[in-house]
This record gives sequence, C-alpha cells and structure tokens, in this order.
Amino acid sequence: MSKSSPELYFHVGLGKTASTFLQDRFFPKLKGIHYTPSNIYRFFPKIIKKGSYDRYLFSREFDRQFYDETQKIVDISPDTNIIIILRKHDSWIASQYRRYVKNGGKQDFEQFIDLEKDQGAWKQKDLYFYPMLEFIKEKFTKQPLVLFHEDLKKDQKSFLDRIANYLKAEYNISDINLNPKHTAYSDHQLQLVKRYSPIDKDNETHYSNRIWTFITYRSKWLINHLVLYSANLIPKSKNENLVSVEHQKRINTFYQEDWNRCIDFAQKYSA
Repeated sequence: MSKSSPELYFHVGLGKTASTFLQDRFFPKLKGIHYTPSNIYRFFPKIIKKGSYDRYLFSREFDRQFYDETQKIVDISPDTNIIIILRKHDSWIASQYRRYVKNGGKQDFEQFIDLEKDQGAWKQKDLYFYPMLEFIKEKFTKQPLVLFHEDLKKDQKSFLDRIANYLKAEYNISDINLNPKHTAYSDHQLQLVKRYSPIDKDNETHYSNRIWTFITYRSKWLINHLVLYSANLIPKSKNENLVSVEHQKRINTFYQEDWNRCIDFAQKYSA
C-alpha cells in the first residue's frame, strides 16, 4: 500500500469475549477513527479502497475461521494493527457450547469438545490460541494488542483505555453503557431447547431452493425460541446443569500450557 493509504485497525475476535459490547457500545463512540459496523464487515476491501477516511477500525469475531479470514487482511495490508481478545479455554468453550445448544445443537458438553477421541462438533485444534498469536506475529509488521477477557471483568475502564490508546482515539466513559448486553439464557431454558427443539444443528438439511431453506429454518427458529421463552411454565428438574464442571476442569488442564504461552506472548509482544 502507498504512503497515502489509510491506517488500518482490525479487531479479530475472539467470539464470546465481549465482542458485541465493543461493536455496539464502545467502538461507535470512539473519536479520531472511523469505525465500520460489523454487519458490513465483508465489504472491508472495497471500503478501504474507496479511502474516504485516514484511519479505519473494523471488527469481526473470528473463531474457527480465524486463519482464513485473517489472511484476507494480510492480503490487503500486512501493516494492519491487530486487536485480539482471549478468554480462558474452559469458560470460553462453555460459552460457545451454550450458543451451540441455543441454536439447536444436540451433543452433550463432553461430546461437543471431546478430549479423548476428538470427535466433537468442535475439534481440539479449535481451542489452541497460541498458534493464532504466532500467526499474527509472523504475518503482520505492527505490534498487536493482546487482551484477556478476564481483565475486562476486573476493570472495565482500564480495559477500554488500553484499546483506545492503541487506536490513538478518544472517548468519554460517560457515553458508554457498561451494563450487561443481555441476560444469558438459563440452564433450564437451554436444556429444554436441547431436548425438544426441532432444529438439529449437526444434521441440518440443506435444500436446493433457497427460499424453502429460509422458510424451513425460520419456522424451526420460531419454535426454538418459543421453547426458550415458555421454559418458565415448565417445572425444573433437580439437576439441570448444562455444562459439566468436571469437564471444564479437564479442559483447563488440557490447555493450560497453551494459556501460559499466550500470557507470555502478551507480556513480550503485545502493545
């Protein structure tokens, strides 16, 4: 890119690390940089080429698509500034599992991320974060900003300040709604969806007719949400824990080395 090309910043996820909060409540309030909403992210090459602004911020949650999607950014400019937020493996995948069940997934948590045979909906490789950081370091010329979701919970203002400083942007904390974005669905609700939803995310039927595909999916989606919102009318059973605490502990142990390497990377190479 030429010297007159705009300065680029990309927040590349991960999902389930307060990305929606940042995209809806924080990034739009920043001053001194142009933020492009995530719903038109796919047009980022055209937006950059048009060059209406000197400094751009884009945001999108890359999880299992991380390498393919981030390579697209490299192809535009290896001089891009990258922001990535990580979350402890056990709580991150538990949150991913809750979304999976909400959307019609039927596997149990121990099947969803299978630490023995690796036959789950999510594979063991999908939870290794350190290779993502190594990819960023290798492909981009600029020092990335590596943050941890746990730090946001401890001190929201300091967390947001670090992002703003990296972006060389300003904001007023009074402009930011710091309340939780939405209340998570309860285990009771999600267990009912898992049992009774007509959607089976792992065995979806894809029709050649796009209109029929849309109608079929939206019909099942509606039933799915009727189950979610009618859950309070159905008595709770004694044990409705959706996520096994013991399996979370096993996940934590399994990926501890990867997590330690991420922390070490952030200390050495993060802005």
